[in-house]
Amino acid sequence: MTLTEEPEGTRDSYTPSRRRLERERFKRARARRATAIAALSTLVTGVALYLVVVSAPGWPRTKETFFDAGYAREALPKVLEGLWLNVRLLLVCGAAVLVLGMLIAVARTLRGPVFFPLRVLAAAYTDFFRGLPLIINLMIVVLGVPALRLQGVTVDPVLLGGTALTLTYSAYVAEVFRAGIESVHPSQRAAARSLGLTNRQALRYVVLPQAVRHQVPPLLNDLVSLQKDTGLVSIGGAVDAVRAADIIVGRSLNYTPYIVAGLVFVALTIPMTRFTDWVTARLDSRRTQGGTA
Repeated sequence: MTLTEEPEGTRDSYTPSRRRLERERFKRARARRATAIAALSTLVTGVALYLVVVSAPGWPRTKETFFDAGYAREALPKVLEGLWLNVRLLLVCGAAVLVLGMLIAVARTLRGPVFFPLRVLAAAYTDFFRGLPLIINLMIVVLGVPALRLQGVTVDPVLLGGTALTLTYSAYVAEVFRAGIESVHPSQRAAARSLGLTNRQALRYVVLPQAVRHQVPPLLNDLVSLQKDTGLVSIGGAVDAVRAADIIVGRSLNYTPYIVAGLVFVALTIPMTRFTDWVTARLDSRRTQGGTA
């Protein structure tokens, strides 16, 4: 047997010390105690909130107006049918926002005096649409474009609403991408140039992949916000989940369908939110361990 070889069975003969076993038992007991305390405090808080709400003087009328089971059953199928439009808007507008936002971000980071006009236009675009409230942008596009009576220009409120969403969110996403591009150390670009890559190749193969990885969590957060704001296209008459609820409310004067639509959006948003949290935690863990994000 050489010095580097271990005796047979050495790896399987390890026995934790009594102190280590006691430490592990203490950690498990502490975790169980923390879980029990958290569950108890959550239960107490929930019961307290419930008692405060149901003991309010106007609760019976509020329950009848906002939490009517009959209207909820009537509204749910129509809201789900309208939700399909919101999902399609999310998919199409999300892809368009990512592409347009990347192009604007790249335009703002181009170097050289020849690109100065392009940088100014990209900066003006982001400043304007980030400052313009989304609801006003939607009204201008959805209601103003048809009023112009331009030949060959659609008057479909779904397409116009999706265009307004894309214009606004691409400005926010462009700033996210630009922050990611500027977070890549200049030495990365210099190293790529020293290997014979052109500026365009260095941007495409070296800078942008790192920039996108760094900005995945904020990009997902923007997509979560976009998912909720697709409901605003209803102001132009598009029958999405919100508009479907609004039609029932206008007929019945009962606001339960709004609650149903809100809960449907929450149920759709929660998985994306949890996925964003998981991606963020994973990237933070890899950075902590010294890996590449």
